[in-house]
Amino acid sequence: MIIRLVGNTWRYEMEKLSMAFFPDRKFQILEPGKPEPEHLDPNQPVITVVRKEDSVTVTYQDEDRKKASVEPLREGTDPELAAGRALYNTLSAVTGLRPKWGILTGVRPSKVMRNHLRTETDKEAISYFENALYVDPKKAALAHTVARAEDVIIADSTPESCSLYISIPFCPNRCTYCSFVSHSIGSPSAKKLFPQYYEKLLQEVERTGEISAECGLTLRSIYIGGGTPSTLSSEQISGLLQCISRSFDLSSCSEFTFEAGRPDTTTAEKLRAIKEGGADRISINPQSMTDDILQSVGRNHTVEDIKRTFREAREAGFQNINMDLIAGLPGDDPENFRRSLMEVLDLDPESVTVHTLAIKRSASLIPTEELFSRGNETSEMVDTSSELLYNNGYAPYYMYRQARSVGNLENVGWAKPGMESRYNVYMMEECHTILACGAGAVTKLKRPDSDDIHRLFNYKYPYEYINRFGALMEQKRQILEFHRESHS
Repeated sequence: MIIRLVGNTWRYEMEKLSMAFFPDRKFQILEPGKPEPEHLDPNQPVITVVRKEDSVTVTYQDEDRKKASVEPLREGTDPELAAGRALYNTLSAVTGLRPKWGILTGVRPSKVMRNHLRTETDKEAISYFENALYVDPKKAALAHTVARAEDVIIADSTPESCSLYISIPFCPNRCTYCSFVSHSIGSPSAKKLFPQYYEKLLQEVERTGEISAECGLTLRSIYIGGGTPSTLSSEQISGLLQCISRSFDLSSCSEFTFEAGRPDTTTAEKLRAIKEGGADRISINPQSMTDDILQSVGRNHTVEDIKRTFREAREAGFQNINMDLIAGLPGDDPENFRRSLMEVLDLDPESVTVHTLAIKRSASLIPTEELFSRGNETSEMVDTSSELLYNNGYAPYYMYRQARSVGNLENVGWAKPGMESRYNVYMMEECHTILACGAGAVTKLKRPDSDDIHRLFNYKYPYEYINRFGALMEQKRQILEFHRESHS
């Protein structure tokens, strides 16, 4: 499909919004002043976005149809938002779809809501979402609820605050829906890489702790993710957590999360090592409570394994456990998803995160028209989760969206009062510095009293991380330089 831009350069927003209507299509963007590709398929549908002085017009044309919408540009009108509304109306007329997040294309709808709440009343901000951004009223209310919950957590963040993320990019195997860089821990290459990776990771944690102290940063939360951190042995878990305790002042750290997401990698011994090492929050991620679905997506564990791991976590002393589910998995349906959620609620975790299946091109799950067409079913699953979680004493406290999610829906973290994951909010809303260690990890340096974020990217693959570790450690100096510049 072709998107032709005339008199504007709104490439990102026009493509992302078009994907909400045509998630299974690839787009060619034709921008003004740039040469067109030599071989354009004349049979492709074309979306044309034309900005004039007083209006924006969006036209869709294929072999059978032509639809257009016009938005006037009055004084004070944001031309790009007007283009979004025109594109939304045009593609709604073509497809019959009205995506529930309207013209919002960003990852963080609650951040947009929070920005409006700085200068507007609750009613005005919600009205803006519904009327200017075409957001469904239930989604606008969700964004408002999450924004207010985030405000409470963000209020504890100061210019000196930071959080720590540690990446363990190894898994027992790769789930079919996963697009993250991870290595099967049982493969010969991973077995060879892992000891070196672990050694380098401890060195990076130590150096990052030294830099944090030099900068006068205050550690507020820690998150060990992946991959699957519970692929570490109990001895390696103990060694990593001891390294963190030696390297950082944990006196102000209010939350320490360890992802023990895969029951096929988690034992009672490992859970005890995690708890004794100082982590007070874990995530056990079933994704579904149906054995056939687990098997079909590459999860090498059963529902009984999930329940066993949960019991063992309680026995180890964990009083803050999160569980993840995915709405829209192949083979699932609304009734079965409801049953899965009820089984999770019977375990009584402190928080539940409901993800919408996102179909990534780098995942092994093959993108099909059938998967993308399940938006209504998946939306019903998400609505069911809202109903059941609200009724069982949970409230939404953070959320984000991903490209090519089925039904253009969202991922939402739900928690019992006082059990929200602070790290999730700090990371998603970018309200303070996130120091990151390990392959694929991204340090986000936050400038005080500004929304500016400076990112430092660690090497993506474990072999790069090992082979170029010297350069990576040299890059760490940028944290000190950034901090000196920000406080000068």
